Amino acid sequence: MAVDVIMPQMGESIFEGTITKWLKKPGDKIERDEPLFEISTDKVDAEIPSPAAGVLKEIKVHEGQTVPIQTVVATIDAVGAAAAVPVRAPAPAPAKAEAPKPATAPAKVAPAPPAKPAPAPAAVAPPAQRPTGNGDKIRSSPLVRRIAREHNVDLAQVPGTAAGGRVSKRDILAAVETGGTRPAAVAAPGAAPSPAPAAPPAAGGALASGALETAVPREKMYFGHYEVQPMSNMRQRIAEHMVLSKRVSPHVYSVEEANVSGIAALRAKMKDRFEQESGTKLTFMPFFVRAAVEALRAFPTVNASVDGTNVVLHKECNIGIAVALDWGLIVPVIKSAEEKNFFGLARAVTDLAERARSKKLKPEEVMESTFSITNPGVYGGLFGLAVINQPNVAILGLGTIEKRPVVVDDAIAIRSMVYLTLSYDHRVVDGAVAHQFMGHVKHTLENWTEPIL
Repeated sequence: MAVDVIMPQMGESIFEGTITKWLKKPGDKIERDEPLFEISTDKVDAEIPSPAAGVLKEIKVHEGQTVPIQTVVATIDAVGAAAAVPVRAPAPAPAKAEAPKPATAPAKVAPAPPAKPAPAPAAVAPPAQRPTGNGDKIRSSPLVRRIAREHNVDLAQVPGTAAGGRVSKRDILAAVETGGTRPAAVAAPGAAPSPAPAAPPAAGGALASGALETAVPREKMYFGHYEVQPMSNMRQRIAEHMVLSKRVSPHVYSVEEANVSGIAALRAKMKDRFEQESGTKLTFMPFFVRAAVEALRAFPTVNASVDGTNVVLHKECNIGIAVALDWGLIVPVIKSAEEKNFFGLARAVTDLAERARSKKLKPEEVMESTFSITNPGVYGGLFGLAVINQPNVAILGLGTIEKRPVVVDDAIAIRSMVYLTLSYDHRVVDGAVAHQFMGHVKHTLENWTEPIL
């Protein structure tokens, strides 16, 4: 009996996914719930399990292609017939025809540099077959609507290139780049010479036009001996988010230095016992998370988001922790961190990091952060000035902890020191508040009193 494998919906606001890797090939045997393929979405990368045991009969959507949810991506000759049938709604009939819409070919090999840039971005579709009216009646995700509000873009004027005419994030970013409130559908027919967007990659999930803008003409990037490597889907998403953040938020930076000799000694003394009793390694990160949470409670303006001309002050402290992966970067979120004790924070940090690296995160675990922390110090960085993780208004950067000579009571002493940086959105957070916030973090770290077990 043939069982359809469908593109799953990995979250409420997610309507499509990109297949990044097939873990089996046609003819391979597979068990039910065994990882079958990997996908990448706007929110998370994940392994998708097989809905049935049997033999992989056919792969219908290849690596690099982006397709709508519920699209049949493969079929399995099932073992166990009825027991193997997935209890899901059947895939819509037009799925096959719509699958190539976001991309005409998989983005596996970058082509030789084109001699002439395309006169218009291939990703932009004619603005027909979509309803007009306000943004609420147009199919789009909450993220798209938020970007449209922030840039005063009328969604009715943005051509949707996703399934069913839905306005995707690529579409709204392209609209912002081409002039905000002006219709983002196309460049005017007579305006061919203005090369605003470099021709986007052909594959699904390609960067929005403008995401890699450069002052250097495209043809001048290719000279001498070179190798062209296509961006992974995650790398493209990171590029989009970073460009968007720098465009939306006026970034300002504050730097502080903290003496963490006390917590360094506490960790050295307790790390073996902590691991034995909790099954979790004792790292420095939960100390910094606790210090950040205490400062956020004292200065709630830093635990906020911007919605047009409104400031949204969040009551929960949902702390995003940047995790470096071999293939990119992801920010899983510790929800309601203010309700957890030290042990709970330590376990959450370890659990999220491990599942991020093994592609086991759920979409909701990388959403709804209110503040973020990044740790370039783990690689020896003295400090880093991070890009704000939207829609947060601030991100804390942790430098490497190292022993340095410092002045203590008019004498030179050796202490474990760390540089802390705060990147903040000056639309909401002023310098005085930022430095008070950092002073609070510093005080908590230097005067640690909370038991860790």
